[in-house]
Order: sequence, then C-alpha cells, then structure tokens
Amino acid sequence: MGLRICAHGVLRLLRPLLAFIVIAGSAGAQTTAPAAPVPAAQPPAEIQQILQLMQTPQVKEWMAAQTNAAPPAVSDDAGQMSVLSDLVDHARRHVDTVSDAAMDLPEEVGDASEIVEREIAPSGWWLVATKVLVLFVAGAAAELLLRLIVPRLRIRRADGEVVTVAHHAAANLLYRIVPAIVFAVATLVPLLMFSWPPVTRSMAIAIAIALIVARFTIAFGRLLVALVTLPRADGERDVSRAQALFWFRRCAIFVIYFAFGWAAIQLMVPLGFSAGARYFIAYVLGIGLFLIASEAVWSRPSEEGQRSAGLSWGLTLYFALLWVLWVTGFNLLLWIGIYSVLLPRALAVATLAVRSLHQAEAGFLAKRRIAAALLDRGVRAIIITAAAVWFGRMLGFAADRMAMGETMLDRLTRGAIGGIVILLAADLLWHLARAYINGKLDDSRIDGAVTDEEKARRARLQTLLPIFRNILAVVIAVIAVLMVLAGLGIQIAPLIAGAGVVGVAVGFGAQAIVKDVISGMFYLWDDAFRVGEYIESGSHKGVVESFSLRSVKLRHHRGPLTTVPFGELGAIKNLNRDWTIDKISLNVTYDTDLVKAKKVIKQIGQQLLENPEFGPHIIETLKMKGVEQFGEFAIEIRLSMMTKPGEQFVIRRNALAMIRNAFKENGIEFAVPTVQVSGEGRETEARAAAARQIMQRPDTASEPAS
Repeated sequence: MGLRICAHGVLRLLRPLLAFIVIAGSAGAQTTAPAAPVPAAQPPAEIQQILQLMQTPQVKEWMAAQTNAAPPAVSDDAGQMSVLSDLVDHARRHVDTVSDAAMDLPEEVGDASEIVEREIAPSGWWLVATKVLVLFVAGAAAELLLRLIVPRLRIRRADGEVVTVAHHAAANLLYRIVPAIVFAVATLVPLLMFSWPPVTRSMAIAIAIALIVARFTIAFGRLLVALVTLPRADGERDVSRAQALFWFRRCAIFVIYFAFGWAAIQLMVPLGFSAGARYFIAYVLGIGLFLIASEAVWSRPSEEGQRSAGLSWGLTLYFALLWVLWVTGFNLLLWIGIYSVLLPRALAVATLAVRSLHQAEAGFLAKRRIAAALLDRGVRAIIITAAAVWFGRMLGFAADRMAMGETMLDRLTRGAIGGIVILLAADLLWHLARAYINGKLDDSRIDGAVTDEEKARRARLQTLLPIFRNILAVVIAVIAVLMVLAGLGIQIAPLIAGAGVVGVAVGFGAQAIVKDVISGMFYLWDDAFRVGEYIESGSHKGVVESFSLRSVKLRHHRGPLTTVPFGELGAIKNLNRDWTIDKISLNVTYDTDLVKAKKVIKQIGQQLLENPEFGPHIIETLKMKGVEQFGEFAIEIRLSMMTKPGEQFVIRRNALAMIRNAFKENGIEFAVPTVQVSGEGRETEARAAAARQIMQRPDTASEPAS
C-alpha cells in the first residue's frame, strides 16, 4: 500500500515536470539557433531519480494494474455487464497478467540477481553461505544433542503389565513435542546472533519459518498416529497403524512442500519480482501439490484390499479443478472447495483421537467426562475458528479491517466470524454441562444405593436432572441465536418483544399444554413421585420411567407404557414411599386352638426375618393381631407385617405358603363354606346360599407383579 501511494505521488509530480520540459523544448525550437553550439543540457538529478523509479517492476506493475482497473467509458445504452461476464473478464485479466509476467520472468531474474550481488558483495559469498548453512543445521544439531543427553522415555511397570494409556500418551507427548520445541528455538538463534543484510534477512526468516513448520508437522503427525492407533478395551483399533502411517507421510510431504513453496514465494518479494511473476511460480509449484494429492488418492490403503477407481478419478478431477480455480483467480470458490475436503477430515481425525483416548483400556479420559468433552469440543472449536479466520484472511478480510471496517461487507464478515465463535462457545458449554449431568446420572443409579436415604436422594436426582438438562439446552440455544443475530447487526429487541406477544397468544391458544407444564413443575416441587416408583392416579398406574416438560411415562406391571400429561394426573397414590403395611385375613374352624395358631404364626415371622432374602426388607415381621370377627362358618383372624415399599408382595406370597404348610403340620384346619341340603327340590336355595358365601368373602387388593 505504501508503494502504491508513493508511485501515485510520483506520477502527480511527474506530470508538471513533463509539461515544463515539453514547453521548454518547444520554446527552444522556435528561437533562432545560437551562434555557437552548446552541449545538450542534462536533466536534473530529481528527474533522473523519478525516471529510474518508473523503471522499477513495482511501479510498472502498479501502472499496469491502474490501466487495467480503469475500464473504458461506456454509454448508458450499453448497460452493465452480467455477473458471468464479470467473472470471465476477471479470469481473463488474471491469466493475462500471469502470462505477461511469465514472459518478463527472465528479465526479472536478472534484476533479482543484480540485487543479490549488490547486497552480498560487501560481506562475501562464503560468509553468507555459512550463515545460511548454520540456519539449516542449528535446529537438527540441537535436537540431536537433546536426544543424546536425555534418552527416550521408557515407562515400564514393575509387575510386567502393559503401561497405561495415560503414560503412553505422556511419553509420546514428551518424545515428540519437546524436541520440536528445542528445534524451533535453536533455529531462531542464528537469526538473532548474525547480522543479516535486508534481503538476506527476509530470506533467512522465510527459511526458518518453513523449517519450524516442517518440524512441528512431523511431531504432531507422529503424535496423532500414536493416538488414533491406541487399542480399545477389547484390543481392537479403529484405524490400523499401516493406514495411519500412510496418511501421515502423505500429509507431511504435502505440508512441508507447501511450507517451502511459500518460503520461496516470500523470497521473491524483496528481490523485486512482480506479483504476476510470484503468481506464475506459485502456480507451477501448485502442480507438485496436485501430484502429491493425486498419488495419495490412487495409492491409498483399503481395508477390503480394493479401492474404487471411480472415486479416485473423481477426486483427481476435483483436485485439478481446484488448481484451475486457483490459476484463474477465483479465490472464493477455491477456498470453499478446499474447506469442503479438508475441514471435515480434520474434524474427524481430532474426534477419532479424543475417542481413542476415551475408549482405550485404562484411558485417563475414561472416567473424566468433562475433560473428554472439553478436549473434544475444544479442539473442534479451535479448528473451526482458525479455519474461519483464515478463510476471511484469504479473501482479503484482515483482522484490523474486520474490526474497524464500517462497510456492509465488513460488518457481515465480522458478524459471521463472531457468530461462528459464539456458536462454538455455546456448543462447548452445552457439551460440558451435558457431560456433567450425565456423569451425575450415571453415578446416582438407584440400584447402587446402600441406605434408604441414599436411594431416595438418587431417585430425586434421576427425576430432576433430565428435566434440567432439557431446559438448559433450550436456554443455551436461544441465547446463542440471539447473540449471533445481534452480531450480524439485526435488532433483537423487536424480536424479543414479538416473541413475548406470540408467547401470550400461544399461551391462550394452548392452555392445556401450559396447564400440563405448570402442573408438572408443582408435582416435581412437591416431590410427589420419582423415577422408579410405582404410583396410581385414577385409571393410570405403573412404574415411573421418565419425564418430559408436560408428561410422565408409566410402565404398567403387565408391560404397557402409558404417557400421561401432568394435567390429567390429579391425586396420586405413591406405593413406594417409606414403608407399607400388608394385612392378611385367614379363616379357621371354630375348634382351632388360637394360642397355638398364634405361636405358629410367630415362628413363621421369625423365619422370614432370618431369611437373608426377605429379612433386609422387613421392618416389622409377620404377627397375629387377633380375632377379627366370627363368621357363619369360621373364625376370621387378622395378620399384618410392615415392609419396605414394593417388597410386600413377594414376602406375602412366601408367608402364605409357609402358613399353609405349618398349619397342616400342627393340625390347624382352614375353614371353608359348606352348604347342607335337606329334602328334594331345594337346589335353588343351595345355589343362593353358596352365592351369599362367595359375596361375603373379603376383597383382595390388586397387586402389581414384582
């Protein structure tokens, strides 16, 4: 930008000077010739400097760009060009600029060699070559020295077992990353130690950056190979080591080739090469990138031993299309095409590495759900954010322009990138919260409780945490969307006001839903029931399986699942709270020894209490309460016991079986209704008497299967 301003100012100064020279020349031609010839006057030194400045490649390039950028005036009748014509014209101008630069490349190479000669001549070629050589070998020598002093970490267990995944990952991290850091620091040392001429300094900086990028590419690539090939708990791997090494080598070659190609292009700037020449060299080097990618596609390993030729040809043509878009100057389509291939694969590899750490045997992320979510979503957020910022930079939206620009395009770009960051932050927050809540749910399973208080507390957590998780997801999503809209310049105050009006209208139109939601909130506030409890409400009964914001799911003891809105529940009978008393009625004959019967029942209660299966669930064991009433044919005695909720049915069945056997052994008989018929024609009276006896039997409550 400074060069363009300077050249523009030079041209403005040049115009009056040229006009003055032309006028002076015309005036001299009209006058009479002098008596004696005088030597031709030399132009002033300022004009000579201006003429030399106009011969530099940068000024020529700027003047050519200004000439091409100024379209010829067209009449209003001709109209404006179509979008397609503009794109074609843009591509044609770009190709023409590059082709013209290719024709002028030998001349620019000669000018660059002169610049190098002038700069290196005072110091000498041997000294500059020695400095460059030291720059190349300093990092490798420092890394080799580190490996000689500090041997490779070998973690062994005293008992001979396999090392844990945490130790394995830590060893790979130290062995791969620490030497790369030492390499980078040692590579930067020659830049600070030696005095470099201006052009040579630019060359040294570009080479140092390329070397550091290459070294870190190898280090991180090796680390990813070690992570994605970690065996799971069953000994299997998601990715074979041969396949991981294949893609690591191809990707490393691609990145290293790109880094040194970028360094070569950067070296051309201080040497005076025009932008067209730099583009031409970049496109030629881009053929190498195309060949590397195509070779990786055609030689990629396949699990089945076969690869699709159609897919290989399709990817090859796709890479060729990207190169053509690059050459023709369609940067937007180029980066969209690159991101559509590169970004999903980068996210997949990052997810695979975190999942391998999480699923591996003895993995340190296996029981650390929050750390796993933070690492997984955090890495994804970093990748997507870096891709968005790089995409904006490649399209010409630098950070300072996006931050300070006030044009519509600048605001939209700033809002889009800010929206991506907000959505990624919301996604990270949601996954962290969900991982925490899911961890609490897994740790508070009801079947793992020891005491009744612990079981009640866990049941309440199992009830409330899923509802809180759903509400939190809605809140995070709404806030994130509103922040994104505000970042794009959309006024959200009218949206919030409109949402309030719509909410009121929906509230009047959906009173049943509102009733269900509010009723559910009060049921949960009153702790009326929890997940896993058996409840009865009107015609609905069953075990509570789950909740939503407006309904509860009840599993009947015969299997059917009923979804009941909270507004239809009404009064609730909870059969699983604190304790329950079960009463049993028995009919014995009038000649029964009641004292003996009471002793027998007491012995049965003691046996139930001593039973390891039933004893822990009995609060008050089975005992005889006494005679309930005298019937027409039997004495009715009442038994009772207090048990934990839900356990009374199994204990009752076993108690009845034990009572039957004990009564039989002790000569205690159960009374049954009998009908005596005297004379003929009394069948009708006999049937009526039998019916009365059946109707007088006490009703037994229905009980769910346990």
